[in-house]
Amino acid sequence: MSKDIIIKTEGLGKCYRDPEEKWVVKNVELSIAKGEFVSVVGRSGSGKSTLLKMMGGLLKPEAGRVLIGTDDIYKFSAKAMADYRCNRIGFVFQDYFLEEKYTVYQNVEVVLMIAKVDVKKRKDLVSKALMLVGMEDKKDSYVKNLSGGEKQRVCIARAIVNDPDIIYADEPCGNLDYENGANIMRILRELTEKGKTVVLITHNREDAANTDRIITLQDGKVIADEVKG
Repeated sequence: MSKDIIIKTEGLGKCYRDPEEKWVVKNVELSIAKGEFVSVVGRSGSGKSTLLKMMGGLLKPEAGRVLIGTDDIYKFSAKAMADYRCNRIGFVFQDYFLEEKYTVYQNVEVVLMIAKVDVKKRKDLVSKALMLVGMEDKKDSYVKNLSGGEKQRVCIARAIVNDPDIIYADEPCGNLDYENGANIMRILRELTEKGKTVVLITHNREDAANTDRIITLQDGKVIADEVKG
């Protein structure tokens, strides 16, 4: 595996005031390499999803930095941040966030429409993404008619259609049975074998055991960082 660092956090922290001050992520220092399959585990409320949102440019921290190379993403212009989200990263969430009234193809294509990719190229990229997750035969099906496992595969296709460097997956197997969950984990593993970096948020220790590295959060702090092998 390449040891080139693709994303790094320095002293990362997030504080909420409701009304008392509460730090939900505290002084997190991480370096994640290209092609690494990393899981972040911890009890509910430990700060896992908050950390992922900050790393993905969705939630501004109160302290610290998120670095891509030497660039702090929270110092990006609005245009540069939009480019980062559209072209450098992909998100997979437990709750899908798919448009039920649209087809599989349309749900995946929307990412490329936002990125202003031309129509002909969009068709090729969507077909490739759906093939990678085994959903090419369902491209004209409406999302409302899919199973949970199929919907999550569409989510992964949507996350990878723009060929991002990093995929952030927040509890992607949380609503799935064992067989479908195992299939999602297999797809995520295959993505790292193609050079993608995957950061997985999970409460499932069995899923975490199938990653290269397990980071454990407790009360917003990293209490363990175990590299397997």
